[in-house]
Amino acid sequence: MSAMTLESGLAEMGLDLPSEAQAKLLAFAALLQKWNKVYNLTSIRDAGQILTHHLLDSLAVLPYLAGIERLADIGSGGGLPGIPLAIATAGRVPALAIHSIETVNKKASFQQQAKIELGLANFTVLNERVENVRPDLPFDAVISRAFSELSDFVGLTAHLLRPGGRLLAMKGVYPRDEIARLPAAFRVVEALPLTIPGLGAERHLIILELD
Repeated sequence: MSAMTLESGLAEMGLDLPSEAQAKLLAFAALLQKWNKVYNLTSIRDAGQILTHHLLDSLAVLPYLAGIERLADIGSGGGLPGIPLAIATAGRVPALAIHSIETVNKKASFQQQAKIELGLANFTVLNERVENVRPDLPFDAVISRAFSELSDFVGLTAHLLRPGGRLLAMKGVYPRDEIARLPAAFRVVEALPLTIPGLGAERHLIILELD
């Protein structure tokens, strides 16, 4: 995986990240590959697929995080999308503080190691079940990537949000049936198609609010 390949992917997505951020993204991909051999953090092991399916896929939501200062990432496994987003927004004004809530100890341990090695001051790991988390300050938004069902996502995470906060669900194909099963208290604000270079599969960002 070369920096030029990452750079071209970012350019195709219209994302302009400094060279330091790109270097950290590649370092994170290398860490993911290294730890994956022992901890089985992700089923994707090919370097090229880590670039498209993990890094670029995670970063596709960047344009939709404007105005968010506190973001919770739920069930992120190997730190996706939280760690790539933390790398990409380091130094942003206003700052974006990302809190990753991960139940599985070995995955939380990997994320903590990545935080240390990559120097991610804006990234915090909580090794806890999401339903047990009671933050001192509520979050502006909660994000999750490939969470099993939208109704489960909103049911488990709505208590983390400030009034007027949003739930950001990263999905593959447009989840029409899941949207139909949402509790009446929630509404879809936007359903945005995402284009990820080299992925060749549908991706959507579903933005939800309490009605």
